[in-house]
Amino acid sequence: MAYHRDEIYDTDITSQIAGHYREILRLLGENPDREGLVKTPERVAKALQFLTKGCNEDGAEILRSAMFKEEYSQMVLVKDIELYSTCEHHIMPFIGKAHVAYIPNGTITGLSKIARVVETYARRLQVQERLTVQIRDCIQDTLKPLGVAVVIEASHTCMQIRGIQKANAITTTSAFSGVFLKDERTRNEFLNLIR
Repeated sequence: MAYHRDEIYDTDITSQIAGHYREILRLLGENPDREGLVKTPERVAKALQFLTKGCNEDGAEILRSAMFKEEYSQMVLVKDIELYSTCEHHIMPFIGKAHVAYIPNGTITGLSKIARVVETYARRLQVQERLTVQIRDCIQDTLKPLGVAVVIEASHTCMQIRGIQKANAITTTSAFSGVFLKDERTRNEFLNLIR
């Protein structure tokens, strides 16, 4: 069956959000009936549903869909995972990359599942600090590895194009568990690999 791009949208929710955005346009002094804005409320409604689709996804379920017994016990690192999220304070994007590593303890997961977990938690109204911890905890709680390391580097448009207007500022957050937290050599190996 062919995928239709509107299948992910609840038409009732889309209609309700669009109605509110139509009013927001009016409050901003715009004419929501002018040609360029007629379909904008619906477009924004669909965009917001897409940007927050991770609220309806379960990171643990994603990992469990491809878990395999394997006696590999060295670091597994997926780095430079693109991420696009939305700041919950200003409803503006923050964009960056995540580096995620774990040391298996008898169980591995498909490599793409690590990127999907990042995507699931990023596609919510977020703060970078919580996002970092949610990724770590999902992998730690589901795979039960010897440890997990997550570093996220992102630029926040709410800081770049409004407020302080610092276009080159990058925010880095990290979260570690298990051997990455307890063993400095393991943590340093991870940090050297993502440089």
